[in-house]
Amino acid sequence: MDARRQEERHGGDIIADVLVDHGVPYVFTLCGGHISPILVGAKARGIDVIDTRDEANAAFAADAVARMTGIPGVAAVTAGPGLTNAVTALKNAQMAQTPMIIFGGATATILRGRGSLQDIDQIALMKPCVKWVARCTSVSSLRPTLEQAFEVASSGVPGPVFVEIPVDLLYPEEVVREWYLKESGLDDPEGLLMKAAAKGMEAYLYKQFHLPSLPKLGAPRPAKMKDESAAIRRVAERVRGARKPMLVVGSQTLVGERNAEGLADAVRSLGLPTWLGGTARGLLGRHSEIQFRHKRSKSMREADLCIVAGFPFDFRMKYGRGFGKHTQVVAANLNPEELTKNKTPDEAILIHPAEFLRRLAAEVGPGPWSDWFDEIRAREAKRDDEILAKANPEAELVDPLDFFVKLEAKMDDDAVLVVDGGDFVATAAYILRPRQPLRWLDPGVFGTLGVGGGFALGASVVYPGSEIWIIYGDGSSAYSIAEFDTYCRHGMAPIAVIGTDGSWAQIARDQVSLLGDAVGTELVRNDYHVVAEGYGGKGLLLTDPAKVEETLDEAKAIAAEGKPVCLNVHIAKSDFREGSISI
Repeated sequence: MDARRQEERHGGDIIADVLVDHGVPYVFTLCGGHISPILVGAKARGIDVIDTRDEANAAFAADAVARMTGIPGVAAVTAGPGLTNAVTALKNAQMAQTPMIIFGGATATILRGRGSLQDIDQIALMKPCVKWVARCTSVSSLRPTLEQAFEVASSGVPGPVFVEIPVDLLYPEEVVREWYLKESGLDDPEGLLMKAAAKGMEAYLYKQFHLPSLPKLGAPRPAKMKDESAAIRRVAERVRGARKPMLVVGSQTLVGERNAEGLADAVRSLGLPTWLGGTARGLLGRHSEIQFRHKRSKSMREADLCIVAGFPFDFRMKYGRGFGKHTQVVAANLNPEELTKNKTPDEAILIHPAEFLRRLAAEVGPGPWSDWFDEIRAREAKRDDEILAKANPEAELVDPLDFFVKLEAKMDDDAVLVVDGGDFVATAAYILRPRQPLRWLDPGVFGTLGVGGGFALGASVVYPGSEIWIIYGDGSSAYSIAEFDTYCRHGMAPIAVIGTDGSWAQIARDQVSLLGDAVGTELVRNDYHVVAEGYGGKGLLLTDPAKVEETLDEAKAIAAEGKPVCLNVHIAKSDFREGSISI
């Protein structure tokens, strides 16, 4: 036994050792007595423990770290309401296929189901929200369970794993013994029956702390991968024979990816007209000769070959019905269900999309598609011109299109974009260009509002010193504006831009036109910048269109000095995205 193992004093130390072994640099949390030893053990081993103001944001932050580093993110939340507060964030991570470990505190093993504080059936609650659930039942089961949890989270189709840790497995044996005997009235037993009960309690404790653990069973096994070399060669032939090929790259392509630049080189080597979605945004940098952002659907109808890497045929792909009659479709995906859901491709390859693209690039290079590129570029330029023409720098309040055009010119080359909202955020996506790979964070297919504060927290620890921009709608900002307190306490300085129009605009626009009533969609133009100042940040109010650039400069200067900024932008009403509601 090495020196580190000899120094272990409680279950929190064992857990922290496993985290160190797996290269985990951060644990996100909101404190609770059920999980305190995990936090103390992690800190003692040099892991940064970052405490949030809401458990959901702890889980969102862990999600962001996993997406940006390829290392499973880790969060620890206390029992009962601590865990239920994190449910939405965990479901979001599951649907985004993010590898994560979430530790949930729990009542003592001997008290489960007897009415102790915050004791609920957490396993049943978590099963639909994560890839795998596990409950530790003895101290000796902690390490093997956690080792298996890391394997499950990262293998096959990645996802979050929930590990329930009863409180009596975390604290030192002497402390647990005292609790057990005191709570049961056996700390000073009298009479034969009481003494026998005390002996039974001691035997139970011995089993909890000293008996070896049996192997855990029931963890999901990843789908068996076959050698796809022949299929990749067939795809290479399709590429060489295509006149109008295109490539769509989705978030799954970047899941677990630790060499995004190498992947970007492979995509450039392929040289296909490329559209990037979700976490893949930014893969090719701010500008690229082969990357396009507009009119994807029109190109899908006209292409004779469409390669879809790590992107399901869901509502974003018109459920697989957006392709032309003669378009050959190739799909590469880790999930066998996503490969053929809603659409049967001409080639369906069960493989990590990043590996697929690297191997395909080794088979083929750019082809003679100059006419096709010219056609797509003409459409792209026309759409960009249309968007710019709609920008109104002389509106009564700040025009959102004009604002984002100016923000695009101001952002640093290392900027990270976190987007959390509806109409304002979707408008931003037409204009703002991620600068580098793994520097764009959106919720993913679940479309979750509320990711902003936690995602920015995760981005801040992964990219210290970089500009972190949160693009909020005024509705979504309220979910996590309290994390300004976390930013200040931990020395982080993101810039939150809140597009304030006093409305849940993405819903209101179509609700009013279709149903004639704005009920439930009306807000007021609140002083969000003042709220942020109350938490220790700096607030700026922008209502004058003529002051956009100078206010952005001021926000950047404040953040560069290490203080988080909330820029409350009162935006003018816009019909730019009319008819774009998604349901």
